[in-house]
Formats: sequence, C-alpha cells, structure tokens
Amino acid sequence: MPRVRFVVVFLILLAVFEFTLLIDVVDRDVVIPITNAIAIVSGAVIRVVQPGVHVIGTTISAPCFAVDIRNGCNGVEATLFVVAAVLAFPASLGRKLIGVIIGTALIQLANLVRVVTLFLIGCHRRSWFETFHLAVWQTAIFAVAVGFFILWSRRSVPANAASRA
Repeated sequence: MPRVRFVVVFLILLAVFEFTLLIDVVDRDVVIPITNAIAIVSGAVIRVVQPGVHVIGTTISAPCFAVDIRNGCNGVEATLFVVAAVLAFPASLGRKLIGVIIGTALIQLANLVRVVTLFLIGCHRRSWFETFHLAVWQTAIFAVAVGFFILWSRRSVPANAASRA
C-alpha cells in the first residue's frame, strides 16, 4: 500500500504543480523571473569563453548565435518533478526539506550547464544544436531528476520500512 500511496500522491502533486504553471500570474511573477535569472547567470558564464554576449530578459545573444530560454528549457518542470517525488515519499520532514533543496539546486546547476553548452554549440557547431537541444539535454536533465530521486529515496527510507512492506 505505501507504493500505491506514493504514486497517487506524486501524481496529484505533479498535476497541481503543472496546472499552477498555467496560471498567468505564476508565469509572470515566478517563472519568468526565474528564467531571467537563469539567462543572467548563463550569460555571465558564457562571457568567460565567448566575448560579446548580451542578455536581455530571457534571451542570450552574441554575434555568433542567440537563444531565448523558454518554458520547458528553464528546468522548472524537472525541478517540480523532483519536488513532487520527494514530497510524496514517506520520509521525515527534515529529509524532505533537504531533498527539495539539494534536488532543486542540482537540477538548476544541470540546467545552467545545459544552457551554456547549448549556446556554445549554437555558436560553434550550429548543425548539432537541435539534436543536443531536443534529444541529448532533455534526456540528460530528466535522467538527473530521476537519478537524484533514486539516490535520495534510498538514503531516506524510514528505518522500519522493511517491516511495513
């Protein structure tokens, strides 16, 4: 029964989180500022190796390439996946809080690497961009999310879980 409860709670939380993203005020006041911050940090990192980079809102541009970070490419959905999974898992509140914080940071760090590498690929190997954007990095970000949850959940199993199974 605990597995069924986990799946049900996870799916409910994930649905609530995803529907929340559809609300205009959430997009305007939460998601877009997060995406702008991702663009600013990514632009700063890219400037180290690629001069002439400018960031305006969610767009990173240079003479060689430009990219606009959109929903689906900002790591928010993967972060919400991890948050829903961690919150649904039968662990202590403290472990859940640690899982949410570390999982969020990990996803956003991976997404920063994603944005930076995609921009540089766009500048230097434009023919590779779509493959890396749609296949490689989407898979990698999801793998980071799932992998983190698997590792976190294995360390967060309640001590008496074996006797309840």
